[in-house]
Amino acid sequence: SLQNTRRIIGREFRFDSWRVPMNIALDYSWACADKEWQHEYGHKIQNFLYSQGIDSFVDQYNIDGTTVTDTLRAGGYKALRHSLGLVATSAAVSLTCSHSKSWEFIDAFWNAKHEPYADGYYDEYYDGLLQLFAFMHLSGKYQIIFPHNI
Repeated sequence: SLQNTRRIIGREFRFDSWRVPMNIALDYSWACADKEWQHEYGHKIQNFLYSQGIDSFVDQYNIDGTTVTDTLRAGGYKALRHSLGLVATSAAVSLTCSHSKSWEFIDAFWNAKHEPYADGYYDEYYDGLLQLFAFMHLSGKYQIIFPHNI
């Protein structure tokens, strides 16, 4: 059971992990409850991905930064790829950052091909929604809607 667990579950950064940078950017934008930690996290994830190549980092790593040996495939398609979903969330976390690399992540996201890969793979649900939310974050249009008094 994962209840009351205070340890790392798994040793891989994979598809579900892609949401974390954007969730931290959301919390930073809306609440800024832990600004120093959020800033540190944003720099850490971007520095790591940048070190892997801003136009070539892949979508799965071990949490120690090494390459995974047991890659998970998306259907019958190539196992490791430079996935648009992770490109999107790594750009969104720029909201927490102050280094110049952040603009490179934003540019890479903006200039990415938002279309199927050469092998035909395209995940309009997961990658597509992460792209949509990242565009909303970076445009400043992902805002809290407060209820009106009745």
